[in-house]
Amino acid sequence: MVGEWAFWALLSAGFAAATAVLAKAGSEGIDPDLATLVRTAVVLVCLVALVTAAGKWKPAEPLSARTILLLVLSGLATGASWLCYFRALKAGDVSKVAPVDKLSVVLVAVFAAVFLRERLSGREWLGVGLVAAGVLVLALKR
Repeated sequence: MVGEWAFWALLSAGFAAATAVLAKAGSEGIDPDLATLVRTAVVLVCLVALVTAAGKWKPAEPLSARTILLLVLSGLATGASWLCYFRALKAGDVSKVAPVDKLSVVLVAVFAAVFLRERLSGREWLGVGLVAAGVLVLALKR
């Protein structure tokens, strides 16, 4: 049986799809960097409210320097990704930008194998390859 992760992952995919369409429609006539700032501010406010409501400001154990460094780097990567995404949406069709953005699925599999030593089966690598092929089919001009 599929675990709880699948429920959250499917919700994430649905919200990501809505994000792409709403971002494209909402950023028309506005600088992509400003659009990213507005989106980021909304995310920040929502997360502060969520963490406050759940009483999660104090971690269960102290954060190590490594944990802080990795989270800061992750945040920088997220910001860079969002800036690039909004610029791509400004310049192209969302139906082409979003699939190319999902090449991240392929890159995550490669990075996880290289940096985290995760082992994917042949069937899983086939799926990664199919995602890559799907991106090419969706993104290439006719």
